[in-house]
Amino acid sequence: MNFPQAPALPIRLTSFSHGGGCGCKIAPGILSEILRGSRGLPVPRELLVGIETSDDAAVYRLNDQQALIATTDFFMPIVDDPRDFGRIAATNAISDVYAMGGTPIMALALVGMPIDKLPVEIIGRILEGGESVCAAAGIPIAGGHTIDSVEPIYGLVALGLVHPDQVKTNAGARPGDVLILGKGLGIGVFSAALKKGALDADGYAAMIASTTKLNTPGRKLAPLEAVHALTDVTGFGLLGHLLEICRGSRLGARLEMGRIPLLAGVERLAGAGYITGASARNWMGYGAEVDLAPGISEMQRALLTDPQTSGGLLVACAPEAGDAVLEVFRSEGFDSATVIGRLESGPARVAVA
Repeated sequence: MNFPQAPALPIRLTSFSHGGGCGCKIAPGILSEILRGSRGLPVPRELLVGIETSDDAAVYRLNDQQALIATTDFFMPIVDDPRDFGRIAATNAISDVYAMGGTPIMALALVGMPIDKLPVEIIGRILEGGESVCAAAGIPIAGGHTIDSVEPIYGLVALGLVHPDQVKTNAGARPGDVLILGKGLGIGVFSAALKKGALDADGYAAMIASTTKLNTPGRKLAPLEAVHALTDVTGFGLLGHLLEICRGSRLGARLEMGRIPLLAGVERLAGAGYITGASARNWMGYGAEVDLAPGISEMQRALLTDPQTSGGLLVACAPEAGDAVLEVFRSEGFDSATVIGRLESGPARVAVA
């Protein structure tokens, strides 16, 4: 069955890409193999966060009051509207600064485009979308780099600042911490439905609203000592990024499936088979570290591994700080933020009931 969706464009950006958004990420298991040989390299004392725990960004101490956050993210089109594509890619890239508890200060654009296939006007609209998000974040795009590529690629190098004592990593969680998720799941499902013409106008609007919402609560969570770990949920899905917290913190986690926020309509679409290939690759990469209760359906498992382009923040905080953390989310307009589980002593595994 086909549904009405966003107005048709003469050129479909998604037709140029073999996979869109954070669904383009290399599968977790393969990525671990690729990076295995680089973990023993010497690092300067000022490098507070590197690649050791697969964190969201690198953090380098500048002085006693400031540390520099540096990150980059880019991908192929997840939607056909060029301005929306630029907005989503920019929001996703800046999110890693917020996920470290930082405040963005500037960005550099990364642009790869098939110049012989895409009109200059469309490329300009992509860049315009990214610029609009940077303006909303209060930062300039101060430069960048462009190449002529086979598939359209757009993203940012994002830089930010944070106090060295307030850096939030994915490795500081403690037993008993509650887990709070800031955005609903389902972006991968929506993108799969969009590609097959099955996403209606309301679904498209919900998808754009979620993927272009800056994760600004991160900078307000930085000063809270009771916030012990922070990351954002992107291409590896909720389970994959929670497992990074578990491994980095050497803890186990328990999730309550019924408490996990979902984007409106995503269960219907997932049940109809609109699942990305990245969801299955994610499960193959880390499923052995997850215990699913007998009542968890295949559709629910797919949502837990669904790649989230520009997904929400995942917070581990002391139980008594849960209300304060939720209030930060509410004050920034994240009404779906909710407690979804907790961390406990034990091996780095996730149990879902």
